[in-house]
Amino acid sequence: MNSIFSKGKALVGVVHLLPLPGSPRSRESINAIVRGAVADARAYEQGGADAIFIENFGDIPFTKGAVAPETIASMAVVGRAVREAVKIPIGFNVLRNDGHAALALVASCGGSFVRINVHTGAMLTDQGLIEGNAYATLRLKRNLCPEAQIFADVHVKHAVPLGNWTIEDSARDTIERGLADGLIVSGTGTGMATDVEDVRRVRNACPGAKILIGSGVTVGNVKTLLPLIDGVIVGSSLKHNGKLGNPVDAKRVAALKRAMK
Repeated sequence: MNSIFSKGKALVGVVHLLPLPGSPRSRESINAIVRGAVADARAYEQGGADAIFIENFGDIPFTKGAVAPETIASMAVVGRAVREAVKIPIGFNVLRNDGHAALALVASCGGSFVRINVHTGAMLTDQGLIEGNAYATLRLKRNLCPEAQIFADVHVKHAVPLGNWTIEDSARDTIERGLADGLIVSGTGTGMATDVEDVRRVRNACPGAKILIGSGVTVGNVKTLLPLIDGVIVGSSLKHNGKLGNPVDAKRVAALKRAMK
């Protein structure tokens, strides 16, 4: 399985799915959801993105545990369509924290990686207290898709750590004890800029780790972050007019990719 970092600093685009069947705001047919996801995926590839994350962004409010079977089924339909439409690697983030479903989607859709918001430790979130379960996740990965990579958030957005864990301690535990393949550092919420000092602290604590920025990356700030990181995960700023609800703009993707060089 090719690493998303094989060509240098990785640009990973996010395909924000419309509300899926069964979620409170679901209005569109699965065919319409697939069409939108495929169009966004192709725009990312056209613009030069190195990989794509698919996530059930429209399914608010999220559960802190296992998602519903209809959610996994819908994401599998989307995932297979995206896999057939683009050649770049794809991965899954099943919100809020269903790493097992994400790994199952990787195995069934030809995926390469997952994002897990709380892999180790515990975070107080808008879904309540979420505890990491690296023990079970790593065992499922070994049995289901051993080559898949796990990118895990450190002090994930829309949450605060339970207890006095520093970001350095959490980062080290996530890599050394949770066996994550990479760390994600984000701002406080979706689209919010990531604190450069947080990134520097994680880099100093884990000098050999793969580190990605998980929110708030733009053409204007990416050069400041590049010396400290191995990649970026971007959605909001790459939409038409920079608005989260719009389709992906291939020209904005290309502009960010140029800025990263």
